[in-house]
Amino acid sequence: MELLSSELKNNVLQSMITIIDRERTTILAENKKDLDAFDKEDQALYDRLVVDHRKIDGMIRAIKDVKMQSNPVGQEISDLTLDSGLQITNKTAPFGTIMIIYESRPDVTIEAAVLAFKANNKILLKGGKEAKNSNIILEKCWHEALDANGLSKDWIKLLHFNREETQAFLKNLSEKLDLIVPRGGERLIMFVKDNATCAVLISGRGNNFLYVAKDADWLKAVKVIINAKTDKISGCNALDKVLIDKLIPNIKHKINELQTMLSKLKVELVVDASIGKILPKEKQIENDTIWYEEFLAMKLLIAQVEDEHDAIDMINTYSGGHSASIITEDKQTAMTFLERVDSAAVYHNASTRFTDGGQMGVGAELAISTDKLHHRGPLGLKQLVTNKYYVYGDGHVRV
Repeated sequence: MELLSSELKNNVLQSMITIIDRERTTILAENKKDLDAFDKEDQALYDRLVVDHRKIDGMIRAIKDVKMQSNPVGQEISDLTLDSGLQITNKTAPFGTIMIIYESRPDVTIEAAVLAFKANNKILLKGGKEAKNSNIILEKCWHEALDANGLSKDWIKLLHFNREETQAFLKNLSEKLDLIVPRGGERLIMFVKDNATCAVLISGRGNNFLYVAKDADWLKAVKVIINAKTDKISGCNALDKVLIDKLIPNIKHKINELQTMLSKLKVELVVDASIGKILPKEKQIENDTIWYEEFLAMKLLIAQVEDEHDAIDMINTYSGGHSASIITEDKQTAMTFLERVDSAAVYHNASTRFTDGGQMGVGAELAISTDKLHHRGPLGLKQLVTNKYYVYGDGHVRV
């Protein structure tokens, strides 16, 4: 595919910054249409759908951030000259065409497109029907920016498909796709995996765990739990499960204290049998399937575990492989946890809410990958390229 110069790509991004700022009133009006039509019972999805001036400012910051980053394409990875005289250079290269499927969140229409475009990829955006009007106006902004710089609108396209049409598109592609990124819940991911005919990079569910070790600083633990649970319930990095070591001193007092604070914040609790003896009025686990759930709500499961090894086993069994945290003052216990827990991001004495491109120094992100190939964690600009070998000879033949 055509390789665009850094200057041209940055000119498009600068145009987009100007256009979005100019079209604030229109973007907010179109988003209001989506919000008015939305069933507010799903608070997490509604929160993701909202666009306000702060969200528009965030879109502009994301574009500026990507604009400032160096071109990720054509970067030399290795350069070897063999004894035969054959020169082999490995460089970064675009994927080609990326498709992202996502629910709600109109800001993804900005962040996904700006990253894909700066990495010289074409992108097909399949947003949810709940954000239809918001996405259409943002696509118009992109097309104006591309057109103003003499580029085809095909670089960034919004797919106006319903579920059945999307399924048909994936089964019988009308154009070549190199990568699909489903960004959403378990049903969406399974839908894409069942129907895709090209590579799929999973941006999986959260279902994040936190383990409070027996020697934990309790004030740190409470502070981190409250932040990870209540800061933003719609985030895939929000906390869902807390595992408490049974040997924590004064466990009954501490559990009651935690329950009181969470109750004031209107967090619904679900507890296992052991914690249920301390908090008899709280709802107890009725079905083991709850361990696999990502709540996306003011809801938290609290359970008791034997030790860090028990906690690690439970996390690796039930979590979404997204983020997990340990609260402990013992560095060796922390390192055992960090090394053995199989998640994209693991934390010591910190909130899972930091699993985010902007917070982790990556910048704008396409998604948080829970896959192990080709990248795990925030998918930023540098992760939206593959590699390519350039081999230079002079009549070389293999013998």
